[in-house]
Amino acid sequence: MITDVVSMTSAGLDGYKQYTPGMNISCKPWTKKSPPRRILAIRLQAMGDVVITLPYLQCLRNALPSEGRLDFLTREETEDIPKNIDLFDNVYSIGGARSFRRQLWSTFLLLPQLFLQRYDVIIDLQNNMLSAIVRKILLPTAWSAFDRFSPTPAGERNRLTIEAVGLGINQMDTRLRPRRPFLATTILKSRGLNETEKLVVLNPAGAFVTRNWEMYKYVSFARQWLQLWPETKFLVLGTSFIAEKAVFLENELGNHFHNMVGQTTPSEVFSLLQRVTLVLSEDSGLMHMAWVSGTPVVALFGSTRSDWSRPLGRHSLVLDSSDLPCGNCMQATCRRGDVLCLSRLSPEEVFARAVSLLEKLNRSASRHDVDGDLNPLVDHGGR
Repeated sequence: MITDVVSMTSAGLDGYKQYTPGMNISCKPWTKKSPPRRILAIRLQAMGDVVITLPYLQCLRNALPSEGRLDFLTREETEDIPKNIDLFDNVYSIGGARSFRRQLWSTFLLLPQLFLQRYDVIIDLQNNMLSAIVRKILLPTAWSAFDRFSPTPAGERNRLTIEAVGLGINQMDTRLRPRRPFLATTILKSRGLNETEKLVVLNPAGAFVTRNWEMYKYVSFARQWLQLWPETKFLVLGTSFIAEKAVFLENELGNHFHNMVGQTTPSEVFSLLQRVTLVLSEDSGLMHMAWVSGTPVVALFGSTRSDWSRPLGRHSLVLDSSDLPCGNCMQATCRRGDVLCLSRLSPEEVFARAVSLLEKLNRSASRHDVDGDLNPLVDHGGR
C-alpha cells in the first residue's frame, strides 16, 4: 500500500498539495499533538461512491478517542446507508435532487448549522464545487481533498485522502455494523428464507449494454452452482431498473430464485449483503455495497475503467477488459459491435473463478483460526 509522502509544497489559494506516487492530493494536515474533537467527512454522490468511503472512515473512527466526533455530509438521495450504520455521530444531507441550482441553495441553507459545529478537520472525499464551498467557509484547522483523476481505484484514493489529513495510517475496515443488527434476519424470515442456507446474489445491473453479461450465462452459472450446493437460494435485489431481468431469472431458476427487486431500501440491501455467500455482479452501486462489507464479490467489468472503479481486498475478484486494446473504453455502445470484453467470459470460467475465490478465503480463515488472528477483516476485508 502507498503510505509515504514524497514532498509537500505550497499550491493554490487554500493551502498545500501533498504528492504521493502517482497521486496529487490537496491538503493542510493536522499538526497539533492532541487529536481533533470534531471531523466532517464529505461525499455527495453517487450511492456506490458514498459506500466506498465507509470502510476507510470506519478505520478513522476506530482511531479516534471516545469523545471524538465524526460527522458525514452527503445528499438526500444517498443518506440512507450512512444514517443506518453505527459509524457517524451525525449525518447531514443536501437536497435539490439533480438540479445544481437547488443543491447550491440547499447547501447555503445548511451552512449556518454546520458552521456552529466548529469542525477541526474536514475530509473532502467529493472535491467538487459544493464540497469546496463547504470546506472553505467552515474554516477547519486541517483538511484534505480527494484526487478525482488519478488512474487509481477509488477506494485507494479515499484511503490516501483520509491519510493525508495527518491523523495516522488509514486502511480498509469492512466491519460496518448496521444500527439494526437483526434487520437482515427479519427481512429473510418475512420472505420465508432460511438465513442459515447459502444465499447468492446475482446482479445484472450494469448501466449499459457494454457492461452487461449475457443473461443465459447467469442461468448457466447458477445451475453449475446448484450441482455443488443444491440448497442455495439466488437473490436479485435493487431497483426496478433490472425488473425484467429478474423475471427472466425467476422463470429459469424457479424455486431456487427469490425476486426482491423494488422491495428493499438501500440500507436493507446493505444489511442483506452482509449475510450472503457470494455476489456475482456487473459494475453497479450494489457491487460496491458488497465489497465494502467484506462480502466475497466476483465483479464483471466490461467497458468500465477498472483502474478507477474496481473493488478491493482479498475477498474481491475482478474480471475486466484492461488486457484488450479497446478495453476500459467507458463507451455505452461497443465500437466492435460484439462486446468482446464480456462475451468472452464463459459461465464455466466465471464459476470456476468464483469457487476458487471462496476456497482461498476458506483456507485463509482456517489459518486465522489456527494463528489466533482476532482481526482478519482489517485492511483487506473478508468473512
